[in-house]
Amino acid sequence: MNRKLDIVIFGLALSSSWGNGHATTYRALIRGLNEAGHRVTFMERDVEWYRSHRDLAHPDFCELLYYDSLPQVTQMAKRLRRADAVIVGSYVPQGAALIGMLAGMGLNFLGFYDIDTPVTLSMLARGEETHLRRDQAPLFDIYFSFSGGRALNRLKHEFGARQAMALYCAVDPQLYYPQACQQRWALGYLGTYSPDRQPGLEKLLIEPARRLPQMNFVIAGPNYPRDMDLPSNVERIEHLEPARHREFYASQRFTLNLTRADMVALGWSPSVRIFEAAACGTPIISDRWQGLDDLLPEDEAIIIADGAGDVIDALTAVDDGVRLAIAHTARKLVLAGHTGVHRAQELAQAITSHPRFEAGKEAGHELQRSA
Repeated sequence: MNRKLDIVIFGLALSSSWGNGHATTYRALIRGLNEAGHRVTFMERDVEWYRSHRDLAHPDFCELLYYDSLPQVTQMAKRLRRADAVIVGSYVPQGAALIGMLAGMGLNFLGFYDIDTPVTLSMLARGEETHLRRDQAPLFDIYFSFSGGRALNRLKHEFGARQAMALYCAVDPQLYYPQACQQRWALGYLGTYSPDRQPGLEKLLIEPARRLPQMNFVIAGPNYPRDMDLPSNVERIEHLEPARHREFYASQRFTLNLTRADMVALGWSPSVRIFEAAACGTPIISDRWQGLDDLLPEDEAIIIADGAGDVIDALTAVDDGVRLAIAHTARKLVLAGHTGVHRAQELAQAITSHPRFEAGKEAGHELQRSA
């Protein structure tokens, strides 16, 4: 179906990439939707942190609206009912209350895009229900998941999702591509500080840096402890806006991918950084988790490291020919199936082929959910 859709997305952030991986994911997806002719309105809660760190305040590929409170959303009810689809993202402030409100509006299609699925499932299992309540999973026409594999089965059988579909992160190849520049670092890492990723950072970057003092390393991202014990050959960069990501990746011989503990445990959870680095033609060293080898075959498109020794071997024993061949294969695979255009096609197809989508249009928005 080539129908042009009107989609409203309530997401954590689009205007600011500070301290979150959601913004770049949404930007690639929405650019892909815009390229296909779909109309997207992005609703972002106007919170001080992102307001103070905006790096895309006026996107040219969608309408970006800010709201201060849930009553403002109620005032938009007619606009939301006209939309072909309304999608709520994970970690939206007061997300559970927002979902309850939307579920009673008689929307044509209500979806959930979980960019944190393994973390969400762990939170629900502990009874933490801030951005999503356990009993709300069945409210969505489709539960779109950042993770594939076992996560989809858990969503359906343990949490009652009517339909669960993988919608991985993606990359915009117009922004992320190989760039010729001086290589400043043997290995770098780009990511916001997370306590459960820190042991991996210590093992796979900081320890190799201690043992390879002749090489330079870098850690970029906000919120790291100021008293973090780093060797002198590890540079710190507080924040890199997306416009500087390409040069950052191109300045590394290898880049490191680290995965949060919940995502390692569940598997099938590729981060947006994997796709960005691959699109930039930078060879990737990653921690190990189920599903990664199927996405990027080990030693063909990625190097998987279980410890500091594996990283040191890659940095000292892998010649440039092999290194660049690995990067080339990864880039080819990512461009063939993991761009924002691909995700936009997947999302639009899922919406338009859903039985309730057409039923809702024909019924004139009369179908109501029990919130």
